[in-house]
Amino acid sequence: MIYFQSLTKDELADLILPLSKVKRPRFDAAAQLSAEDLAQLEADLEKKAQRQSKYRAQQIFHWVYQRFVTEWDGMTDLSKELREWLKGNVEIFRLKEHVSHQALDGTHKFLWDLSDKKTIESVIIPAALQEKKSIEGEALADDQDEDAEEFAEGQRFSGRQTQANIKTDFKRLTACISSQVGCAMACKFCLTGVQGLDRHLEAHEIVTQVFELRKVAPITNIVFMGMGEPLHNLQNVIKACKIMLDQDGLNFSKRKITVSTSGLVPAIEELGRSVDISLAISLNASNDEQRSAIMPVNKKWNIEALLNACRNYPLGSHRRITFEYVMLKDFNDSVDDAARVVKLIRGIPSKLNLIPFNEHSGSVYKRPSDEVVKKFQRFLLDRNVTATVRISRGRDISAACGQLRSIFGTARGSERHKDWAPSAMSPVSAGAATEIAARD
Repeated sequence: MIYFQSLTKDELADLILPLSKVKRPRFDAAAQLSAEDLAQLEADLEKKAQRQSKYRAQQIFHWVYQRFVTEWDGMTDLSKELREWLKGNVEIFRLKEHVSHQALDGTHKFLWDLSDKKTIESVIIPAALQEKKSIEGEALADDQDEDAEEFAEGQRFSGRQTQANIKTDFKRLTACISSQVGCAMACKFCLTGVQGLDRHLEAHEIVTQVFELRKVAPITNIVFMGMGEPLHNLQNVIKACKIMLDQDGLNFSKRKITVSTSGLVPAIEELGRSVDISLAISLNASNDEQRSAIMPVNKKWNIEALLNACRNYPLGSHRRITFEYVMLKDFNDSVDDAARVVKLIRGIPSKLNLIPFNEHSGSVYKRPSDEVVKKFQRFLLDRNVTATVRISRGRDISAACGQLRSIFGTARGSERHKDWAPSAMSPVSAGAATEIAARD
C-alpha cells in the first residue's frame, strides 16, 4: 500500500497513468495507416493519456489537501474504476492524536502517535499584536516603551494570556513541525537533542502534520523547527516541501516555508538547488570555541564553512537568511558577543532572531535577564543589523523553542529530565494543537 502524502502530483499522475481511458480509432481505420503514421498515433494517444492522468492527479490533490476529503468514495468526479483502484493501492495517511494541550497564550501543541508507536510533536503558534509591540517596540528607548512596567522579569519576551479564538482571531498562524523522531545533533541547550535519534520521518509523516493542523486552524506559515534536524533527513524534507508548495496541494508560498538547520553544510547547498524556500541557520555563538561547546556539528563544519554556504545560498530578490541565536546566560549574551556576531554576518542578506533560552529540567543553562536581551539587541540595531527578539510562546506547556520531545523511544539523560511529562500539562478538547517561533 502506498501512502498518498508520500507522492508528489507528478508521481501520482505516473502511478495512475495505466488507468487512463483514451479513445482509440477502430481497428480497420488504424490498419490503413503507414508504420510512421501508426507510430505517431500511438505517441498522440500516450500524450492524451498523460494529460488525463495529470488532470486526475490534480483533482485528487484538490480533494485531499484543499477539501480535506479522506475517503476515496467521496471524490465523486473520479470514475468508479479509479476510486476502486485507489482504495486497493493508495492509503490516505492520518496521524493519531495522542494528546493535545493549549497554553495560556493560545499556543497549541499536539503529540502524535505514529504507526510504529513512536511519537512526535508539532505546534500551532499564533502571532498577535504583542509581536509587533514587543519586537518593533524594543527598538525604542526605555522611556518610549509605554508597556515596560507591565512585564515581570523574564516575561517581556513571553506570550501573553489570551482568550482569542485560534480559528478566527489571528492573522498569522505558524505550524512548527518535526522532521525526525528525536534528533542526532545533540545540541546542549535543546531537549529534543537529549532524546537522541530514533528514526527519520517519511515524507508522508511530515506532510500530514501540516494537513492535520490545517484542519484545526487556518495555518499561514510553516517552520521546520520542531523535533529533529531537517537537513539530516534531506530527501524526505525536500519532497514534503514540494507537496506543500504545490498550488494544487497545500499551496503555501515559498516565503511562508522556512527550514532551519544546525549547520549541515553540504545539505544546505543541495537544499538550495532542489527547492525554493526560506532558510534559517541556528548560529547560537559568536566564535567556534563557543559553538563547538554547545553544538557538536560545529566540529565538522565550523562557522566559516557555514557562513560560506550561506553566502552561496540562492536567494531571490528581497529574501534574507534568518540567523537564530539562542541566548544563554553568561555564555553568549555579552556585548562582546554581539560585536563578533555583527562581523560574522556582515555582507550576508540576513536578519538575526534572538531567542532567550527556554529553560527545561536538567539543563545547566539559564535564561538571561530581559535587560541583557534588550542591551544585546540594541547593540545590533545601532549597527544596522535587523534584530528581533522571538516571543517565547507555549512555555507553560513545554511548547517553546527547544522544549519539544517524544514520550517514547530513545532518551539520553532521562533522569535529569524526569519531570518532563505530558501529564503535567493541561489537556484541551480533541482538535486543538502547539509551539515554535513564527516569522514572515
